[in-house]
Amino acid sequence: MSNTITDYELIKRFIGGDQSSIEKLIRTHKSKVYGYISMYIRDQALAEDIFQDTFLKVIQSLKSGRYEDNGRFISWVMRIAHNLIIDHFRREKQMNVISNDNYECDIFNSKRFADDTVEDVMVKRQVVRDIRRLIQMLPEDQREVVILRHYTGLSFKEIADITNVSINTALGRMRYALINMRKLMSENNISLVIN
Repeated sequence: MSNTITDYELIKRFIGGDQSSIEKLIRTHKSKVYGYISMYIRDQALAEDIFQDTFLKVIQSLKSGRYEDNGRFISWVMRIAHNLIIDHFRREKQMNVISNDNYECDIFNSKRFADDTVEDVMVKRQVVRDIRRLIQMLPEDQREVVILRHYTGLSFKEIADITNVSINTALGRMRYALINMRKLMSENNISLVIN
């Protein structure tokens, strides 16, 4: 018998009354789901609220029998998170404006940078800021694919499921995003080289 319990098995156990199964499911997928939410929602408390709302909806759907397992549990959860993020921005009337002002990437607390000079750290911070700025300049559908692929590590199949498009469309959006980012770099004289 395998030590790894599938999402499907955990869902069956939860529906059967085993509360610890939903906790295992949440722990298993927390970093991916929360990572996705926090790429859009810079305020940590708000990102945590949306994360909790996502799993509340998951629990309600499982309890009411509205979930049909097709081997895509995480894609379904990410779609719920995606919809809650969109709802948030609709409510805030900021669908196209995502602020980076109060967000600092944890990458700079990494031990890898312990020996870097102040100048090295500043250059790396600027590169991260420039990348974020380039991503924010992309059309929404391209920006979404870049974030899902590079910041949450989803496959193109998972991205296609979440965004409700074909894999070819998701791949095409990524291709156009990269073309557009290169063009934006040239137009804005941005260099992403770290020496």
